[in-house]
Amino acid sequence: MPEHFLINDNMIIEPASVEEMDQIEVLRGPNIKEFPKTTAMAESIEATCSLKVEDNITTDHIMPAGAKILPLRSNIPAISEYCFTVCDTEFPKRAKMLGSSIIVGGSNYGQGSSREHAALAPLYLGVKAVLVKSFARIHRANLINAGILPLEFENENDYANIALGDNLAIEKVREQIAAGDTIVIQNKTKNTEIVAKCSLTDRQKAIILAGGLLNYTISK
Repeated sequence: MPEHFLINDNMIIEPASVEEMDQIEVLRGPNIKEFPKTTAMAESIEATCSLKVEDNITTDHIMPAGAKILPLRSNIPAISEYCFTVCDTEFPKRAKMLGSSIIVGGSNYGQGSSREHAALAPLYLGVKAVLVKSFARIHRANLINAGILPLEFENENDYANIALGDNLAIEKVREQIAAGDTIVIQNKTKNTEIVAKCSLTDRQKAIILAGGLLNYTISK
């Protein structure tokens, strides 16, 4: 044995046993809240368009930063109150009232920083899918990890055919995700049909169907 160790591990304790782990209480400060709970993808999605935005929406639009908001990073319910408020001050209230909703956007949606909160705040507010002309790559990956379905217009002109408040439905969404790279969306308000691209790897499909990366990992 060495005369002394490079690392002092006196304060490190072994994790609880499998039998005990569910009874362990995790102590959290008042500004630390649990990760938003998610569930597996439903058989179908029926949700209202809670927000319609234009091109080049950044993660600063989605989840603003700054000295006032950054201290809330560990408190998703609190930080979600600022989600998209630079675009629409009523969005958080509207999204919570709707319960389930879909965001519609233009090109290059989610550009800028890689902050995961730009996906976690919409998740907490009940956003089930984001339908846009095109995504910034990293934000699209964050949406998938959060269990939010990323969709792109096959025909960009369909963007003009959806308005705030329209009732959108994706029937048999699990089957459509598993079957291929396109998703059919019904605009029940306007009685029209929209085709969206949804190109996912097999692993990404499994993550989305499980309700996000955490659910997917737990199931393994």
